[in-house]
Amino acid sequence: MTRPGTLGELRASGWVSRPVKDEVRANAIARISEGRQLVDGVVGYEDTVLPQLENALLAGHDVIFLGERGQAKTRMIRSLTDLLDEWMPIVAGSEINDDPYHPISHHARVMVAERGDETPIEWVHRERRFGEKLATPDTSIADLIGEVDPIKVAEGRYLSDELTIHYGLVPRTNRGIFSINELPDLAERIQVGLLNVLEERDVQIRGYKIRLPIDTMLVASANPEDYTNRGRIITPLKDRFGAQIRTHYPLDAELEAAVVEQEARPLTADGLTVHVPGFMAEIVAETSQQARRSPHINQRSGVSVRLSIANYETLVANATRRALRHGEHDVVPRVSDLDALVASTAGKVEFETVDDGREEQVLDRIVKTAVLETFRARTRPEKLTDVVNSFEEGMVVHTGEDISSSEYGRLLDELPALRETLADLDVPESPAGVASAVEFVLEGLHLSKRLNKDAVGGRASYRGRG
Repeated sequence: MTRPGTLGELRASGWVSRPVKDEVRANAIARISEGRQLVDGVVGYEDTVLPQLENALLAGHDVIFLGERGQAKTRMIRSLTDLLDEWMPIVAGSEINDDPYHPISHHARVMVAERGDETPIEWVHRERRFGEKLATPDTSIADLIGEVDPIKVAEGRYLSDELTIHYGLVPRTNRGIFSINELPDLAERIQVGLLNVLEERDVQIRGYKIRLPIDTMLVASANPEDYTNRGRIITPLKDRFGAQIRTHYPLDAELEAAVVEQEARPLTADGLTVHVPGFMAEIVAETSQQARRSPHINQRSGVSVRLSIANYETLVANATRRALRHGEHDVVPRVSDLDALVASTAGKVEFETVDDGREEQVLDRIVKTAVLETFRARTRPEKLTDVVNSFEEGMVVHTGEDISSSEYGRLLDELPALRETLADLDVPESPAGVASAVEFVLEGLHLSKRLNKDAVGGRASYRGRG
């Protein structure tokens, strides 16, 4: 479709100018009416965060998201660009997306005054109408609002000339959405510079007698703990945000697992088939859930969903390495692969100071609790009575990374009672699938105090308690 190329053609086309918040509201209304989710790719917020966000956008509010790390704050903010019109006309050559009907910069005003309906029009895609700044202590007013450009002065312009101004990020996001991540990290004197943007909807640059009525939707994110650790949001600025929305971590292991399934990078390699049983994915998710409840983990720092994603990817990687060493083509993670999660977990959680030096023991206890909770949810004890009896009669089973999947497969002949539990776990009777299920069942029986376990290095032996 050919879009108008001049101001006159734009008027003739019937295009109507509207404030950015009205534009976002109209597109949000269309999505809600169609039954579509306002923000794509976010799991677990359907009944909590997203209704609040819908209210804020319908009300035309600026928004601040408060939440710990790894709660999809930045993803939601960036997704808001989908609520802008796909294309928007601006005065050609404008640095601040001047509305052809209501130009505000000196460049655009002069061009419209001189050329009238022949003023050339450019079209900007919605992706270019989003501005973002990670707040850092060295961020300046010049970065956000603007400053005198010495190069333009050197070219012969006077300091009093408005054309000597180099616009900052906020004016350059005129008629768009501007985001500030980690707002408390912004120095308080710089936060003051945003007060006009949020209330009077203008910016004032240096000592110029200039007022630019900026049309911007401001969205920010912050970690609540930042208010005391690294800085704070000044009260007048907080007061100017129309909506403050609290984000959260997945409320249960099922939601956590759904996030992991969506976000984890699949491991692909020629000749290998990767399958992660549901109970192993649930153990990974439950590990994060248990970490968020543990008194040994600093909860003020938070336990990010990134922990679950990294653990899942590490679990698959370790299973792949083991399969390659044994010359196997089926990659199915086992309980013995959980030992590898120490490397992907330690750097993503902060321990309480009293636990210094005991980090591995704390993590081991958390993982074992996750295995036990998953075992209780996934199996029925009465179906495992015959299995336990076999161990009481003297059976011993060795497990570990050095045991091939085929060795586990022979256990089905010795323990036929395992077949019913394997069916409950929805695991195929392939050697790799059986190996994963057997280790899960044996570890669950041990943690339930129905079997004894002797562990040395990466190997373990399960036997009866008699």
